[in-house]
Amino acid sequence: MTERGGADPGREASLAEQAAAWVPPWERPRQEPEGVTEPEPAEESELAAEADTIDAAQAIGAAEDVTAPEELDPLVAAELPEAPPDTELVDLADEADPGATPGDSAAEVATPATSRVSDAEIPTIDEDELRGALEAIMLVVDEPVQEIVLAQVLELPTERVAAALESISAGYTSAGHGFELRRAAGGWRLYTRPQYAAYVERFVLDGQSVRLTQAALETLAVIAYKQPVTRGRISAIRGVNCDGVVRTLTARGLVEEAGTEPETGAYLYRTTTLFLEKLGLDTVDQLPDLAPFLPDDVDEVADGER
Repeated sequence: MTERGGADPGREASLAEQAAAWVPPWERPRQEPEGVTEPEPAEESELAAEADTIDAAQAIGAAEDVTAPEELDPLVAAELPEAPPDTELVDLADEADPGATPGDSAAEVATPATSRVSDAEIPTIDEDELRGALEAIMLVVDEPVQEIVLAQVLELPTERVAAALESISAGYTSAGHGFELRRAAGGWRLYTRPQYAAYVERFVLDGQSVRLTQAALETLAVIAYKQPVTRGRISAIRGVNCDGVVRTLTARGLVEEAGTEPETGAYLYRTTTLFLEKLGLDTVDQLPDLAPFLPDDVDEVADGER
């Protein structure tokens, strides 16, 4: 029992503890609104780790769905036959050089295949087809065609085309056709045979005369044997002015200009390939000799011109 005037020791201890635990209001932590709590750093790291784990698992599962093949039912797999090995590849592998690399082997195998395809794309023409192609071309040309041009069109050697043309020409002659394949003006063309000229002339001309005049024939002869020659020289040989006749022959395509004379600058004239074609000649060298057609006093005429 304590004295009335004395203090209670237990109570004093309780008050001292309360005084020590008391915190001023300005030092007390503020209370956040209810329902909003900030996660602690440890909790944030745990949540991030769990999210990464879930994403990784989903990615692995998606990859397995794409790359992993479906497993066959054991019964279905047992019924499927095994594919036999490719014997051609095995033979090629056996024949390959042991020291060669796989890339070299693939190149060696691919090269023959490419060459076979290229050879297959090149058309081959036998003799019958070549003969028919040449005959078809000869029927549509309007002037002699050279052998090299035909060879380029048919993609064949010139020698083979020339031999085929000679064979066709000989065949027409032996068969006695009314036409012939003849070489003229440096090329080949179909012509009617001379023995049927009267019938062809009667059919084509039908009474119309397209012959050259005597003056035109003389002028054309002078140009053919003296080419290239000027109009003044032609007039001097014939003894008359030949300007109009030369213009007529030029308009008909029998003669053409061939440059100018260096001394006087006068135009020179020569015959054309149409002239050779009309006469059935290959070159002007095949013209007949002029001597048998000259008069006996040709030397006197030549001296008079000098």
